[in-house]
This record gives sequence, structure tokens and C-alpha cells, in this order.
Amino acid sequence: MFKLNSFTVLPTVPTKLKPLLEMANNLWFSWNKDAFSLFEKIEPEIWEDCGNNPIKLICNLPQKRMEEIAKDEEFVSELNIIYASFTNYLESKTWYEGQYGKKPEGHVAYFSCEFGLHESLPIYSGGLGVLSGDHLKAASDLGVPLVAVGLLYREGYFRQGLDPEGMQQEFYPKNEWFSLPIIPIKDQDGQALKLKMKIGDETIFYQIWKVQVGRNPLILLDTDLPENNEHQKTITQRLYVADRDTRLKQEILLGIGGVKALRYLGFRPSCYHINEGHSAFLILERLRTLMKSRDLTFNEAREIIWASNIFTTHTPVAAGNELFKQELIKKYLETWVKENLNLAWDDFVALGLKDPKSKTEEFCLTILALRFSSLSNGVSKLHGEVSREMWKELWPELPIREVPIGHITNGVHTATWMSGELEKIMSRFTPRSYVKELADFNIWKIVDEIPDHTLWKIHNERKKALIDYARERLRFQLQRRGANADEINRIKSILDPEVLTIGFARRFAPYKRGALLFRDMEKLKKLVTDPNMPVQFIFAGKAHPADDNGKKIIKTIFQALIDHPEFSKRIIFLEDYDMDMARYLVQGVDVWLNTPRRPLEASGTSGMKAAINGAPNLSVLDGWWDEAFDQTHGWAIGHGEMYKNLEHQDDVESTLIYRLITKEIAPLYYEKDEESNLPLSWITMMKKTIKSCGQDFNAHRMVCDYITHYYNPAEQLHIALTENACNDARMIADLNNKLRKHWKDIKILEVSKPEQEVVLAGNKVEITAKMSLGQIKPDEIFAEVYHGQLSPKGVITTPKIVKMEVIEHNNTQTVFKAMIPCDLGGQYAYTIRIRPGNENLENKLLPGLVYWYKE
Repeated sequence: MFKLNSFTVLPTVPTKLKPLLEMANNLWFSWNKDAFSLFEKIEPEIWEDCGNNPIKLICNLPQKRMEEIAKDEEFVSELNIIYASFTNYLESKTWYEGQYGKKPEGHVAYFSCEFGLHESLPIYSGGLGVLSGDHLKAASDLGVPLVAVGLLYREGYFRQGLDPEGMQQEFYPKNEWFSLPIIPIKDQDGQALKLKMKIGDETIFYQIWKVQVGRNPLILLDTDLPENNEHQKTITQRLYVADRDTRLKQEILLGIGGVKALRYLGFRPSCYHINEGHSAFLILERLRTLMKSRDLTFNEAREIIWASNIFTTHTPVAAGNELFKQELIKKYLETWVKENLNLAWDDFVALGLKDPKSKTEEFCLTILALRFSSLSNGVSKLHGEVSREMWKELWPELPIREVPIGHITNGVHTATWMSGELEKIMSRFTPRSYVKELADFNIWKIVDEIPDHTLWKIHNERKKALIDYARERLRFQLQRRGANADEINRIKSILDPEVLTIGFARRFAPYKRGALLFRDMEKLKKLVTDPNMPVQFIFAGKAHPADDNGKKIIKTIFQALIDHPEFSKRIIFLEDYDMDMARYLVQGVDVWLNTPRRPLEASGTSGMKAAINGAPNLSVLDGWWDEAFDQTHGWAIGHGEMYKNLEHQDDVESTLIYRLITKEIAPLYYEKDEESNLPLSWITMMKKTIKSCGQDFNAHRMVCDYITHYYNPAEQLHIALTENACNDARMIADLNNKLRKHWKDIKILEVSKPEQEVVLAGNKVEITAKMSLGQIKPDEIFAEVYHGQLSPKGVITTPKIVKMEVIEHNNTQTVFKAMIPCDLGGQYAYTIRIRPGNENLENKLLPGLVYWYKE
């Protein structure tokens, strides 16, 4: 073998084209249709070969061609117009600034293990990453001063191919940093910025990179450095690596290393958003920093961390959360914890366990995040309910409805996912920017003004584009598997633009039931071969490399297409699903199919992306669809039933799918108005779909909800607890220590009953409670009346809480009083509870510190 020396050649960009390079280094191009189109015009074939990557396009463009376009006055003029729009986007006053004033850069820190911003930056696998990317884009549009942190994977997630038997094969091409829209951050000497940290007994070096996402930076950490040994280099090699040792190192790097990087770069966030448990170790570095810089104890620092952390869980099953054996956690964190947190090892481990005394329970990052976050949420209304049920053991004294996990339903970034054609038509009917800097979601009602024939024409153009794209991908798949010329020529007849087209694309996990449609081959055959109302299906998606059951589902579909030739023109599976393919699918299908087992779909955003393009959903009532469905813009598979017999469930729900398509969906699609020859009823449903999803399930609404309900309250608590030398944090920590010590001494001695057994609605009832508080002072607790209507099962159905006031106090007992309103007729009930009292933290419900009245 001979040795190769390498070097990098950078393109020489003419002065007139400098703005092109600046826009290529900002992911803004990925959601601005004009900028995207401009890059495509330069050299369409190279653009496609480069995977829609503008940096790679510029690197691969011959210098002669570069000089030619610099002399093209029409191109340069268009470039200058788009560049002016770009600079105006970056420099103009934002919605957020108008609402809340100017805040420092990086006011909110957003941590996630994956970011799906664009196919040219493959550091994502699926829904979580794309959701993180949409969050960043919407935050930029609205002007939220946010800084994001993630990992820069050398190989990212895998590329997919199917072998001749239909079994998934994984390929891991390496990312070339110089051809990606990422920038190495430099130190004071102009060298690549590298930091170091301890993981176990190893010193790990990591480089800091930046991706500019509109107005906001995404900071990425990379260990593939010459200073590290071969094993250390692989820490950031692959996303969701199966090896638990490496996975734990990734997540320690993301959490601890990410906070260190932000501090080095000068960011001082007021709140931290932990997007799923992978980044929960950021809590440790935040604790260490506060304890050292503010001279705080562990408990004092904990109050500040708790107040300013937001945690979003995306996982509706306990087994899907990030778990590590205690001995593995000990191997890599014991020394760090003892040296930096002044905490006994068993006390630290208990922070990640349901049972703090267990020696066998695995350490759970979700539990760690929940215990250190004042604000936690699921990603749909139903998922919030599921999460409260799942984690109720952490708050055993609370009714499930009061378990402090709320919900903010996910949304999608409309400028990324809506087709350019539809976006242009909508912009004609409003002078305002409905997809860029808007928090008034009523503007989506303008879709009603779009002429029916115009909307239908746009949809059919996108459907044809999808079919052309699908045929090209099929051609590539067949050529890779060595198909003959006849097989490849038959691709021309696959899929028909006039036929009702249903799409299904997502991760192939067993609970998503990707093969449910194939449960009854005869019924499926009738659907696709119906002479009057035929249906065709497009499938796509990847299974995790370690998920053999998911791979078998893909193989089942592949084998069905081989065994049933009548499916060949009407059902296809597209390999290597990514964001580029997703755009074609959600913009071109007629209906979006989703078949999870309720309640295992936390949210599911692919259906939202289809909906904003006018594709109604056909879905199980799970995730977002459980709250979105209203019978006017799609179909529900069942009524939200839960089954113990899963085989029976699959039989029932697959039958419902066949029936809905045959009896409702296909007839509505093919019904044409005699005069206009348009499917007017279908177009009406399309408009309702766009309007409903645009108003309620877009990422701008989602980010606005986070600002109002999470970021702003966390910021205010952070300010309150860190000002005046952190005196409030010290006081609260002292109070909680006192309460834990003496909580067992609290007794509710007597609770009054209403003077009359029957009370007229509209009146109030006086309730008093006599208590013995021991060493605890009355102003150190809140006493509350928990009341409401009583169900036949003896449960308070819609409880309300009224704070009680002290009316009598001496050395032995305290009497509290409250007036409870009786607004409705029926049977009423009430009880008394006590919890820690602090005016700054009125909603604080601490495990072990809630006392209920018991006779």
C-alpha cells in the first residue's frame, strides 16, 4: 500500500457571488423557496447529485461555470433580491422582541441528541430530530433568542437498502465536514476550538462546530480528533449507537460537554430545555458550575436548576426511555460526582431511580430530568395523560391529574413542509407573512379564498412530481439489485396520477404496524384493482439497525409485492427515507395513513406535514390525531379503543381501514361535480385540513406555547433565585430541608363539616381545619381544600383547589379556614391537604412533601 497525503481545495467565489456563499452557510436556504430554487438553477444535475447541499454544489462547481454565472446579469440580479430578503430576515425587528423586548443571544438553551434541519446535514434519524429542527426554525422566525446544542456525527444515521429478499441493509457513509453547512469555531489563536473533559478515568477532547439556523446558532460537539484514541474518536461516530458503553459516553458528552461549551462561548441561558432524556446530564454540569461560582450547596444549586429546567418527554412506554445499568453509570460518573457535587454515590444514583434504595433498577435519564425540572411536558394531550400515568410513582401522594407533567402538542414548520406552489398561492391572499414571523394563527382562514380549481391544480402538479420522483427512485433501487432492462422499463407504468394515492412513511417499529394493510390480501387486492375506484399506496421508512422485528415488517411488505403481481403497479416501497423524500410524499399524496397501537404514538408529526398540504389523515386516534380529529378533515380508525388481544385488534382495525377506503374515502375522492368536473366535496375537505392544521398544529404555535407556559416562567424563577447572592435559593433549600426533617410530625386533627347537609348552588361553604404542625410554622406551608363534584364511584371528577388562610395559631395547634364555591348542583366532596409553602413557587409539588387528611 502507498501513503496518500491530502489537502483541501476551496472554491474561488467571485465577488458578485459572495452572498451565495453566505446564504449557503445558513440553513435559512432550506425553508426559503426562492433561495432553494436559486441554488438549483446554478446546475440542476450537480444540485441533485449533491443532495440539495449548496456548500457541496459550490465545491463541485467548475471554476469556469462559477465565472459564467457571475457574468449572468439576470442571475446576479435575482441573487441580490434574495440576499436582500435574507439580510432583512436577519436584521429586522422580530415578533419576540416586540412582545418581550430584546434579550441576549442564547437566552434559551435547547439540547437534543439529533436535529433534522435538512437532508444535506444528516445528523438525524426521524421524528425527534425533525421536530428539533422545526423547533429551531420556528424559534428563528419568531425571533426567540435560542442556542441549540447537539452532537456532530461522523456517520450520522444509516443509509438504507433492501437486499433481493427484502431484508434491510445498513450503510454508513462518512460525512465530509468541508462540504456541509457547518463552521468550525476558532479560538483566540485562530485555531479550531477544542475543549476537554473527563469521562470516567479518560480525558476526552472535543471540537466545537456551529450551524447557523436563521438567526440562531446550533452548537455541535465532535470527538473525531487526533488528540483522542481510536475508541474515543468513535463517541460521536453514529447516532443511536447500539453499544451501551458508547451511548452513555455520548450522552455525558452532550450534557456535561454541551454546558461547558456554552459557557466557554459566552452564552448565559436563563433556562434550559432538555428535549428528551438523552441530554439530562446537563443537570450535573449546571450543578457543578453553580456550586463553584456562587458558593452554593448541592441542595441550594438544585433549587435554581429545578426552577429553570424544562423537560420534554417523547416516549409513551417506560422501556423506551434511556436506561443504563448502575455499574455502567458508576464506571463513568462516580469520580466526577464525588469531586464536583460533594454527594455520596448512593444519593446520586437514587436521583435516577423510581425506588431510591434499589441496587438492581437501571438508572433512568427521564427520571433524572423529571426530578430536576419544574416544568415537564408530553407532546400531545393524550401523551400528557399517558406520561402522568407512567410516572405517577414519582409523586405517590398526588392524584394522577396533578402529576406535574403537562403537554404542548407538537407542530410542524410550515415553510419547510408546505409546497412552494401552495405557499405562493396563499401569499396572494394576504399581505402578511403567514409562514415566517406570525403568531396570529387565524390568518390560515384565507385558504377558503383559494379557488377550488386552483387548489386542485396545485395538488395534481405535486402528485405528478411525487410519482416522477418515485419512479426515479424505483429505477435506482432496481439497478442496484441488478434488475434486467424489462423490469426497469416497466417502471413507466407504475403508479397513476389519476388514482387515489395513500402514503405511509415513518420508522418501522412494531407498534406502528406498517404491514397492517397487508393483513387481508384479498381485500387489499380488491382495493388496488377496482375498475372504477382504484387505490394505490406508497410506503417508505427505516427500521432501527437493532430492531429485527421492524426489519421483518419491511420484509413482509416486500415479499407481498413479489408474491402478488397484481400489486406491482399500485403498491411500492421506497428505500432510504429521508427529509427530501418526505417532502415529496407529504406534498403529493391524497391521504396520509397512520396505524399505531394507541396510546404508543406520542405525537406523530408526519400527518401534520401532509395535512398542511391538503392531505386528510386516515389514522388511529392516537398522538396529535386524537385531539385534531373532528370528522370534517379526515377519518378515524376506530374510536380510541384499547385491546388486550392484539391479534384481534389487528383484525378489527385492518377491516376498518378496508371499509373506510371502500365506503367513504374512495367514493368521496372520485365523486366529480358535473359542471366543473372537480371533486368539490374532496376539495372542501382539503381546505378544512389545511386550515385546521395550519391554525393549531404548526411549529410557530408550538414555540409560542413554550414561550408563554415554559420559557417565560422559567426565566422569571431563574432571575428570582439568582439575584441578591442567590438568597431565595438558599432560603428555599433551608426550608425544604426543615420540612423533610419534620414533615412526619404534621397532623390534621379535625376538619369541619357544612352546617347544612343541602346547600343551594351559587353559595359558598365555610371549611375549617385544625392542625398540629410541630416545628413547622404556618407560613412555611400551604393548606388547601381539594374539592369538587363527586362521581358515583366516589371520586372527585373535576377537582378545584382553594388556598386556606390562618385564623388562629398557638403553640400547639393552628386553625385554617377557606370558603369553597358550590357552582353546580349534585353531590360534592372535599378534603384537606398540606404542601410546602413559598410564594415564588406556588405550584411546587415535591415528592414526599404532600400530606392528605386521613381519619
